[in-house]
Amino acid sequence: MNFKVRLTTEAVEDLNRLYEFLLKRDLDAAARALAAMEHAVALLAYSPLSCRKALLQKSPWWRELLIPFGHSGYVALFEIEDRTVTVTALRQQREEDYH
Repeated sequence: MNFKVRLTTEAVEDLNRLYEFLLKRDLDAAARALAAMEHAVALLAYSPLSCRKALLQKSPWWRELLIPFGHSGYVALFEIEDRTVTVTALRQQREEDYH
């Protein structure tokens, strides 16, 4: 079963924020991180239920996708509704929480 994947405006802003943070330090790392996040989010079309349940959400349809990158990586928060996966936030794993 394939799912439609979409990003909220806030998730796109998070993606841009994370990219720009790395861009100031290392152009190559920024490009690789962006590619890793885009690839991982695209995989949600095939297997969103394989991701862990989000601890801060009460619904089992809220999940977190771990995206490995470097020494830590990123986390995408998303909701599954019908056949649509909505990514609502992205953060670096060392950040305290979603914005």
